[in-house]
Amino acid sequence: MKKFLKKILLTGGAGFIGTNVTKYLVRKYPQYLIVNLDKLTYAGNLTNLTDIENQPNYTFVKGDILDSNLLNRLFETYRFDTVLHLAAESHVDRSIESPGNFVRTNVLGTVNLLNTARKHWKNPEGKLFYHISTDEVYGSLGDEGQFTETTCYDPRSPYAASKAASDHFVRAYMHTYGLPVVISNCSNNYGPYQFPEKLIPLMINNIIEEKPLPVYGRGQNVRDWLYVEDHARAIDLIMHKGRPGETYNIGGNNERKNIDVVEKLCEITDELLGRSPAGISKGLIRFVQDRAGHDWRYAIDTTKIKNQLGWQPEVDFEEGIRKTVRWYLNNRDWLKKVTTGEYRTYYEKMYKNKGL
Repeated sequence: MKKFLKKILLTGGAGFIGTNVTKYLVRKYPQYLIVNLDKLTYAGNLTNLTDIENQPNYTFVKGDILDSNLLNRLFETYRFDTVLHLAAESHVDRSIESPGNFVRTNVLGTVNLLNTARKHWKNPEGKLFYHISTDEVYGSLGDEGQFTETTCYDPRSPYAASKAASDHFVRAYMHTYGLPVVISNCSNNYGPYQFPEKLIPLMINNIIEEKPLPVYGRGQNVRDWLYVEDHARAIDLIMHKGRPGETYNIGGNNERKNIDVVEKLCEITDELLGRSPAGISKGLIRFVQDRAGHDWRYAIDTTKIKNQLGWQPEVDFEEGIRKTVRWYLNNRDWLKKVTTGEYRTYYEKMYKNKGL
């Protein structure tokens, strides 16, 4: 353990954002130990990480952040100085159907992790608990304005409420116990390895298979889109240069109506598949009953992270969406495995808990 300059517990590292952050850090920092703790729910996929699984600075542990005994053993074994907390239930539709699961993982799981860090970090110097959150905690915007770090919380879905609660607990542990924490709230991520229940990978998969493209309402809701590799760069920067106690908003400066995103996906996917004319898949669009409590618009003001830490997104939407479509087209075997559940059989055979 002494040979590593940093020892990082990264929770949820087999999920979409977690996969991209894990790969980024393992490759960029061979002098850091990255311990990936993931429960491997339906959205956690170890096949995402096969290209780094044998790296000497990377270890995977299958487990639940609600398991106090496991967390204590991990902290005792690895003596972490940093926690990157990405583990979360994140799909709004699922939170509407089963809000209790989101309370357990996102709220109770976060509190359990906070308690473990507080127990083992008697001296907080050089330690950091970094909680990755969402812009959905701020609620819904009208046609104008942007979320800033001082925007009042106004969560509208069970998912957003669970993330808002976890944000509050993280700040409370700083104020009450002196735990060194930092929080970031990001806009909608997209890119490689996203489970095809979210808008962009779902539409790409359905376009490939020539299935209907369901769009809530009339598709007029607006989201700010952040390419996941830009998010990984921001997390890296905040982990190293962010000030404990601060919050940083991370956005892509790419506001789009949902229907515009779907139509763009039709055009690019058709083009790359050689279909003619490009955009013919727009005929598959079907407007469906709107989501309950559907927030109208999200938009992030990135002034603080730009001015204080020098970060800004490098990938604009046109470039990012084309890269994303191309990745899914080049990884259709991955798509098939995750949509059928075949990948779960693979990792259940190939991977075992490290025995901690």
